[in-house]
Amino acid sequence: MTRVLSLPIVAAILLLGAARYVNAGVEEMPAPADLPDTQLAREWLQQDAAVQESIANLDAERSAAGMTAASPYEWNLKYSSQRRRYQSLDTRSNEWTTQLERTIRVPGKGTLDRKIGALGVKIAEAEVGGALQEAARNLLDLWMNWIQAVKSRELIAEQLELANSNLRAVEIRARTGDAAKFELNVAASDAAELQRRLEDSSGDVVKARARLKLRFPGAPDAPPPLAAPARIADAIGYWRELIISRADSLRIAELEVDKAQRAADRARADRIPDPTVSAYAGSEAFSNERLVGVSISVPIPGRYRFRQADKATAHVASALAVRDRQLQMIEVEIAEVYADAVSSYASWQLAEEGAAKTGENARLTQRAYALGEADLQTLLLARQQSLTASQAALSARVAALRAQYRLLIDAHHIWGLSRD
Repeated sequence: MTRVLSLPIVAAILLLGAARYVNAGVEEMPAPADLPDTQLAREWLQQDAAVQESIANLDAERSAAGMTAASPYEWNLKYSSQRRRYQSLDTRSNEWTTQLERTIRVPGKGTLDRKIGALGVKIAEAEVGGALQEAARNLLDLWMNWIQAVKSRELIAEQLELANSNLRAVEIRARTGDAAKFELNVAASDAAELQRRLEDSSGDVVKARARLKLRFPGAPDAPPPLAAPARIADAIGYWRELIISRADSLRIAELEVDKAQRAADRARADRIPDPTVSAYAGSEAFSNERLVGVSISVPIPGRYRFRQADKATAHVASALAVRDRQLQMIEVEIAEVYADAVSSYASWQLAEEGAAKTGENARLTQRAYALGEADLQTLLLARQQSLTASQAALSARVAALRAQYRLLIDAHHIWGLSRD
């Protein structure tokens, strides 16, 4: 028998009208009814270990940007004391020198350092968004796996009820002499096999829920009804433009290019060394001589600084290549997910049609067997075909929903991802 699952209309409307909502200026959509609501999902995503790691890295990057803006150079205080002996006078003079110095960045270097630090913060912020999106993908997979396990167990439980009903019918016919002992054993074996499969599916449910709760604590005890997949109304060009514009991984790659360019500018500026300026004072010759002065020391640049600038320039080309490769990967990923969303919807429709027909055939065969118009082998085959078709329809439904919800996540339409 094919199980008729609940079909919340809200999810279908959300999927069919995604573009219209966005074009109207709505950045965030309510989560589909068979997914965790936005508030709950945000709590889970924020608690994810990978997200917490990225948030900590963001705090560290902000501190690093502040350090760079403040300059790596500090004031240096030196003090020296000595005793000088004058043999001709047979006396000694206590002398001392104190010096205050600091290396100063050449004009323009401080501005570049602040830009590099700000870019580091932006990269860390984009990494937080990327970690949230990846966690959302993991939540979707674990959530849908759990729902599929629960629904699969329900299908097997329904088929077990049919098998037990068939067994009772065979027992009745056996008592009246219309069924042989062999048929009774076959019917009992069929029911026992389904009982075994039910136990296995119950274990799958426990494991799926454990994976979900270990990664995202607070999962409910029972899943919501599965929604009906909806046809994707928008062409791939719409989703491509939207997802690329919000792809955190691509934004990180673009920011890395900017950072590499600023770092190359900084390395070229560093070919002019930073001078060290100092002011000093001292006392010599029985305090009769006082010293006050200023000194400047500048390193003589060599090949190392020029090679360092060349290296930084090469890193710009590397960052550009990484950005281009990342864009290609995203485009391939979009094409695959979109193709899955479109094809899985058609597959689900065909699977549902097949499940409905085999389910009806199983019911008709069961009635025919009760009337003595069909044999036991035909009855068991019809029931087995019904279970196979129902499970195929369930798998197709979950696959279609998973692909469509993945589009929504990658487009930052749900779970507040547009705010990250």
